[in-house]
Amino acid sequence: MRKIAISDIHGCNDTFQRLLEKLALVSGDELYLLGDYIDRGADSKGVLDTIFLLQQQGLSVQCLKGNHEQMILDAVDGIDDELMDLWLDNGGIATLESFVVNGKPNVADEYFTFLENLDLYFEVDEYILVHAGFNFKIPLPFADGDAMLWIRDWYHNLNRNWLGDRIIVHGHTPMRKDEIREQFKNLDNLPILDIDGGCVHKGKRRGVGYLCAFDMTNRELYFQDNIEN
Repeated sequence: MRKIAISDIHGCNDTFQRLLEKLALVSGDELYLLGDYIDRGADSKGVLDTIFLLQQQGLSVQCLKGNHEQMILDAVDGIDDELMDLWLDNGGIATLESFVVNGKPNVADEYFTFLENLDLYFEVDEYILVHAGFNFKIPLPFADGDAMLWIRDWYHNLNRNWLGDRIIVHGHTPMRKDEIREQFKNLDNLPILDIDGGCVHKGKRRGVGYLCAFDMTNRELYFQDNIEN
């Protein structure tokens, strides 16, 4: 049995499926997805459908909420038009286009139900899984939900007494492969691993443009370069 984490798929469904082929999941494996399934990439609907299919096939797939899932939920809430503009400006248009049927976006209720019920963190064996990170300026980091979705540049505030022997695995901030490998090698000194390979940013940001999977059970990294058309 393996426990594997992936983050920040961002509508790159072909790349996601290719990475899943590499992983060759079997019954008993557990897949943990750390958020940002949607926006920017061309097939956000396809990513969500792939997740649903894996679950329907009986595989254990546990999913966290990312800031982009929160943005779409805030946008459709209708409280503030600025929230809709924020989402559309940050990849929401591509998401709507992936749901177009007969010329109009049609996002079924099942997708919103899925997004609304996502967790903010998981504790899995010696790991804590989260989308963005934690606010260690407060005594109870699990109490700051916004930080778990949005925070950056938080490593220097790490509360090692709170963390104990656990390791934090997160996404949200794109990293080059060499940076991820360096973090991986250095886990005994700094128990944090960022597995966001910036898949959707291929050709836009130097050194990124791939998905990363972390086999937490066997301490092994997998990489899949972006293959989207």
